[in-house]
Order: sequence, then C-alpha cells, then structure tokens
Amino acid sequence: MKVTLEHTTKKFPGFNRKQTDVVAVNDVNLEIPDGLLVGLLGPSGCGKSTTLNLLSGLLKPSSGKIFFGEDDVTNLPPENRGVGLVFQNYALYPHLTVLQNIIFPLQNLKGKDKLTKTQMKDKAMEVAKLVQLQGLMDRKPSELSGGQQQRVAIARALVKMPRILLLDEPLSNLDARLRLQTREEIRRIQRQTGITTVFVTHDQEEAMSISDLIVVMKDGVINQVGKPQDVYDDPADLFVAKFLGTPPVNVFRGRVEKGQLYIGDENVLRTPGVTDQEVFVTIRPEGFELNENGALSCDLHRVEVMGRDVSVVCSHADCENTAIRAIISADNPVNMADSKVRFDLKANKVHIFDIETQQRIAFETL
Repeated sequence: MKVTLEHTTKKFPGFNRKQTDVVAVNDVNLEIPDGLLVGLLGPSGCGKSTTLNLLSGLLKPSSGKIFFGEDDVTNLPPENRGVGLVFQNYALYPHLTVLQNIIFPLQNLKGKDKLTKTQMKDKAMEVAKLVQLQGLMDRKPSELSGGQQQRVAIARALVKMPRILLLDEPLSNLDARLRLQTREEIRRIQRQTGITTVFVTHDQEEAMSISDLIVVMKDGVINQVGKPQDVYDDPADLFVAKFLGTPPVNVFRGRVEKGQLYIGDENVLRTPGVTDQEVFVTIRPEGFELNENGALSCDLHRVEVMGRDVSVVCSHADCENTAIRAIISADNPVNMADSKVRFDLKANKVHIFDIETQQRIAFETL
C-alpha cells in the first residue's frame, strides 16, 4: 500500500494566548512506496512521532492531505484506516495471556468481518508462528522477556493484516543485544508479509540497518529522503552529514580558492567548478589515508585498537569536533613517537557545505 502525505502540517496551540502555535510537522510532502520499510529518523522533537500519529489517525492534520493508495484517509478515524500500531511501551494487557492479547483486536470485528472463536485462534496461531512465539501462548506478559513482549505487540498489530504497519520507537526499551535481535526480526517479518511499514527511531544505526528508505527530519521538516547508503554517501546538508555515521563525521572550517580546497594553510583536495568561498568541510572517519607526506596534518593523540581497523585520534585547530577520529587499516602502523600525523583524503568521503545555508556544494571527484 502506497502512502502519500501532501503538504501536511500539524500545529499545536501554545500554552497560553501569548505563545504562538507550535508547528510539529511543517508542510511535509512524502511518498512511501508500496511494500517498503521506511525509517523516520531524527532527533527528539523533530516531528517523526507526530508524523506517525498523523498516519495512524490518532492526530488530524491542521492542513494538507493523507492518502493510502488512492484513498483519502485524512479525516478517517484510526479504526477505519486499516493500520497496525506498535507503541514504544508495548501496551500489552497484563491480565491476558499471549494468545488473548493477540486475539483481542479480532474480537472487535463486526458484520461481515466478524470471526468465530476457532477462526480467531487460527489467525492468532498463524501470526504467532510468524513472530516465533510458539510455545509461549499461555504465558502472561510478566512472564516474558522484553524482546518476547515486543513480538507479542507486533503479532497483535499484524493479526488483522493491516494495510500499513506503524512502529513508534519499538526498540527503545530493550538492551543492546535484544535491540539487535529484534530489529532483525522486524526486518524478517516485514519482508515475509510485504506490508508497508513505517518505523520511527532516533537511532541512525537502527534506521540504516533495516530500512529500505530513510526519511531524515529536523524541526518538523524533511531534510532528505533516500536509500540509507545514498543518504550517508551524499548528504543534502550539513545536518544530515552530522546526524548519520558512527563515529560521527569530522567537521572542519575551510575555504575554496581557485578550485582548491584548503583547511588552514594546507591544500587538501581539488574542487573543480566551485567558486571561491568559505565552506564547512566534512570528512568521514573512513575518508583518511595514512601518508607521511599527506596533504592534511593533525596533532596526534593516541591510537585505539579496534581489531581489523584502528582509530587514530587526533586534533586540528580548524576542526569543530573535540577529537578527530580517522579509521584506517590495522596493517598501517602509526608512529606514536611523532607529535603529528599526516593524511591524504578520499575525495568521495569529503563534502563541502555553504556557510550560510549549510546546503551541500557539489564538485566533481576524479
């Protein structure tokens, strides 16, 4: 099921008459293709959960329209939209068993959709098998692990085979190991069912690892939409470049003069076609190549061993980061007796941005 938001805005009134309305979602245009898992990604307060609640029908937009396929669902109540919603806190009924929790949405069906008890149990067992809950159907939520409770919540959302599955920070309450396992389960379940799924998270690693598309938001506005690797490799603006990546991107002040990029007094890269100007320069941690005669020199602090790779921790007067982290192969020894370390830069891992607009300035990499 394709999902479309057209000029969708959501405003909340200020706390008193003197305060202006809070614009949580600002004139958003977004098309979510049928059958994909899409991650809504951004920091707290960016509008991603509000967008999810607009899709679910829990909130009505202040303006704009929402379509499921060709159907205008803007004013349709949640129960008539055919959505499955999984909350951050699971919202399971503690006095009901796993089976009873999963069956619960089916008990509210009426008319031609009404099911017999046998049909409801069969559907619940079918979806329980999908999320690997067999053998746990008679347990209460308190007898389950966090990951198992999350799977019950997903099964309950899936049992009616919704047109759209909406997940609101579903992994936030899990420990690191369970987060990894459960996000893999979500990806598997989504692929098996083919249901269009929208997944809200502030964790960029989560979003990039399981999403077909990511939507990066800030202050109620969409900054960029694309495949995870494409957004990582070609950020539209400085915010996107800084938000994606672990370790984070290294941000420098630089300038372009006669088609050459300078950081400090050092000519570090060719930037053909770019006019002379002050710029922000971002270099991904994997964008450094150790070279004793390299273009960029930094003050060496330490080397952190990571196994296959090492992280060279250094600094530069024109870098905004507290410390620069350069990820290089462990096969390249760093002389810790030196106070300086020099690098060449991989052109495809370097981006430059306008100082005022913070939009990316494209240049041809050779």
